[in-house]
Amino acid sequence: MSTMRYCILQQDPDLIFVEMPADYAYQLSALNLRLNKEVDKLTAEQVPDLPKAVAECDSLELLRESDQIVSGLDYINELENSFSSIRETSYPLISLLTEIRALQAQLEQWYDEEADA
Repeated sequence: MSTMRYCILQQDPDLIFVEMPADYAYQLSALNLRLNKEVDKLTAEQVPDLPKAVAECDSLELLRESDQIVSGLDYINELENSFSSIRETSYPLISLLTEIRALQAQLEQWYDEEADA
């Protein structure tokens, strides 16, 4: 079984716990930081409200029943959907979508390989 790592994101006032393959957790955190840096440059009306990466950890035990762990692939798919629906005309959104889709493809391949193993 592969090692998982957890990215903790904050979307006031909530926390989002994303379970990632350990080799890709840093990429999600770095992508999140980049998206938060660039999202203010978008001029479209419907820009997604992004959580901010606050921590990564190797193990996680949730103590509140209301909290849930989100699959990394589910999270990145939702992120891709929210960014692909933006109708941006002034900022080159394609570079952000390319980064999201690159991580999405890596995760899809990782989950496929895990399913085959």
